[in-house]
Amino acid sequence: MTTQSATLTRSAAASGLGQVHLLLLVQSVDVILVSINRLSSLTTGYVAANEFLRWVDLLNMLVLPLISVVAFYLLKKELEYDSPAREGGWHLTLNLGYIIGLYLLAASYGTHEVTNYLHVRFCLTDQTSPICQIIIFNDDEFSHWVFFTGFVMINAALMLIQILFPYRGVVTRRDWVFLGVNGLFIALGIFANLAFEVIGLDLYVVALLTLLALTLLWRRGPQPLVIYYATAYTVGLVATAIYKGVIG
Repeated sequence: MTTQSATLTRSAAASGLGQVHLLLLVQSVDVILVSINRLSSLTTGYVAANEFLRWVDLLNMLVLPLISVVAFYLLKKELEYDSPAREGGWHLTLNLGYIIGLYLLAASYGTHEVTNYLHVRFCLTDQTSPICQIIIFNDDEFSHWVFFTGFVMINAALMLIQILFPYRGVVTRRDWVFLGVNGLFIALGIFANLAFEVIGLDLYVVALLTLLALTLLWRRGPQPLVIYYATAYTVGLVATAIYKGVIG
């Protein structure tokens, strides 16, 4: 090991994972806010006099996802550092995957929140008219396909970027605790989404990301973001399986 690389390693170890923990905490708080927004009656009022959307729809489309993707972007920048990998083809590929995933995620929110509002307001008792069939398909099918494609691309890209830029410090016991606790908030969101609704494509998406996280953890060791994802998706998936098996 050269003197310069040893110095970089000591510097990275000294800097710790404070920013990573903070950005993951932002994601945890965002999950809590999403749950409050979706499950409470605090935001069911209309945004404007023409009743074009409710506050719950507007916040789910423009505010809460924006907080999440900004935190994800800052997290991605935190993971990356100067190395030969930064100018390589894999980094370019992962960045493109991340950007495409962001676009698809945004497109899905724009499609889903508007059509979900129209579905709930006008089409709960009308399943057969052509306009309601279109609205229901966009709400329940098309927007979900687009969302999960973007969701997988973003989260897979972040995990693989962590592998491409492995943490150069030591993951301490304190780091494991913070990563685990933040992961548990995401696990709770996964459980709430899967356990109390009819399971569809979302189960396969969670299972796919769980498999990726556990495989990376096994093959590449305890990298911080991989620990976080492995905790979140494994606990969420196992808790859902137990609940479904016991409660049915």
